[in-house]
Amino acid sequence: MEQRPFGPVPREVAVIGQGTWYIDDAHRPTAVAALRRGLDLGMTHIDTAEMYGDAETVVGEAIAGRRDDVFLVSKVLPSNASLAGTVAACERSLARLRTDRLDCYLLHWPGSHPLEDTFAGFERLREQGKILSWGVSNFDVPNLEAAWKAGGEGRIACNQVLYHLEERAIEHAVQPWCEDHGVAVVAYSPFGHGSFPGPRTSGGRVLDEVAANHGATARQVALRFLAWRPSTFTIPKASSPEHAADNASAGPLRLTEDEFMRIDAAFPRGPRPRHLPML
Repeated sequence: MEQRPFGPVPREVAVIGQGTWYIDDAHRPTAVAALRRGLDLGMTHIDTAEMYGDAETVVGEAIAGRRDDVFLVSKVLPSNASLAGTVAACERSLARLRTDRLDCYLLHWPGSHPLEDTFAGFERLREQGKILSWGVSNFDVPNLEAAWKAGGEGRIACNQVLYHLEERAIEHAVQPWCEDHGVAVVAYSPFGHGSFPGPRTSGGRVLDEVAANHGATARQVALRFLAWRPSTFTIPKASSPEHAADNASAGPLRLTEDEFMRIDAAFPRGPRPRHLPML
């Protein structure tokens, strides 16, 4: 699996990782097997959050015995993101994950607690070795500017945002800002949220045609399109080991310039929205 530098973190991270939102709704042994299969195939970037129900315990079971192979990320809810609340929330996540550290810890979305307090909590956790880096999620450019000011230069490892073929809002300003500031972009819900373009749609037909050129699937083509910029990572969720293997097979896929332009035209990014879309 291709790896890239992840923000200011001195470590390379798998471009295609594994998301876990709603993974606790699946049959637990199957969910655990899917995550382990993904790890076997190089998708070592696993993302979860305290908001995701029992997802952290599923992840903890899946990574047991191979924690050192994983780039593990979780998130604190904004309602918990006071200085003391951030530290306590992280410690609860560590217990559920059955680990002593997170590779990256994120503020799930902007909230009412001052960023200075949240980031002070992050720094305390980092000094204690409980997290190795920290970042944000669902931050638009004004939020990112405020976070840069509150946290200091070079502290924000990543910004995790909604990004899929039919929702390309981040390309207007968020993605360029992150690239200019050395902040990784992590695309969540890269297949949409139950709305991946079907083969009878004009965009779906383009994906199928490009996929046929490579002996690939439409979803693999979508993942490679979204991850073409060197700052960007994707974290699709897999509901089965077979689905995980399909996601991992996008890793070696390389689109031609013509194919990229065809997909770009089939899924125009549209005008810049007033507010950053999020789920």
